[in-house]
Amino acid sequence: MSAHDDHTPAVIEEPIANPGLPEHLPRPTDVDEAAAKRAERQVATLFGLSSVFAVLFCVAYFTLNIGDDPTVFLGLGASTVGLGACLGAALMCIGIGAIQWSRKLMSDHEIVEYRHPAASSEEDRAEAVASLMTGIEDSGIGRRPLVRNSLLGAMGFLGLPAIVALRDLGPLPGDKLAHTVWKKGMQVVQDVDGARIKPSDMEVGQLVNAEPAVFFPEGDQEAEYEGTALLQAKAKAAVILVRMNPDDLRNKRSANWGVEGILCFSKICTHVGCPISLWEQQTHHLLCPCHQSTFDLADAGKVVFGPAGRHLPQLPLAVDEEGYLIATSDFHEPVGPSYWERG
Repeated sequence: MSAHDDHTPAVIEEPIANPGLPEHLPRPTDVDEAAAKRAERQVATLFGLSSVFAVLFCVAYFTLNIGDDPTVFLGLGASTVGLGACLGAALMCIGIGAIQWSRKLMSDHEIVEYRHPAASSEEDRAEAVASLMTGIEDSGIGRRPLVRNSLLGAMGFLGLPAIVALRDLGPLPGDKLAHTVWKKGMQVVQDVDGARIKPSDMEVGQLVNAEPAVFFPEGDQEAEYEGTALLQAKAKAAVILVRMNPDDLRNKRSANWGVEGILCFSKICTHVGCPISLWEQQTHHLLCPCHQSTFDLADAGKVVFGPAGRHLPQLPLAVDEEGYLIATSDFHEPVGPSYWERG
């Protein structure tokens, strides 16, 4: 008979016994109030240094030259080195200060949290609030105003680099968004070749992409806009001309701003600024290809569908002595997305 033929039950090995937690040893700051005060001053000093580096970031931004003759440090652009070093030091001081606060001043007792299988009950919520209050009490943030106030100061000063850096995104727009280059007497021309337009050149149902004649100087006249300024001006001043049967126009003011059923509207959608020229002749609707905003040009550019928040701005028209279409003024409201409007 082999050893396995008997009916003796197999011996089940026990898992490794739980060794438990090691004996808790108090830290110097737990038993020595002078050590605790010293640690508190160290943490506050780190938070204070963070504030200093945040201010130095702003100083470096405004004092170090980054133009044609940049300030150089160790063969590198001093502005880049200064800004990076100051911002990095500000963040590092807050991080080290928070670590020191946690290691030396916050509670040092281990906490065991058991995982619960169900959603939180009212008792669990009350327990969570109690745990939060315990954490606040353990951190000593109420008893240590020096640490608390220096941390709040460091976080506040850390916002200065963000404000300064965001300011560098570009010049403030001022009232530039409320005006375009259109003005009284300026001719409306085709945007491709700058050809001037007479009412007789357009048929009912036709749409023409147009812009101000100032972008097409004639003869010895010098170009008024060049480079980036030209692109910005053209983007804001882009318009469309449409010709409709005057009997189809349902808005009297809009009709009075036209010539023989020819109306002029901004080409920039009032939702997010997409250029639009999808024209439905029968319905007199203009559709934006980006988000399907739809404008009824027979009703002063009113929004009839889509996310656009306001109608298309209309440019008032007239004809000059030679019979060409001209603007009688600039737009009476800001062009472009609705959030540009300040009125």
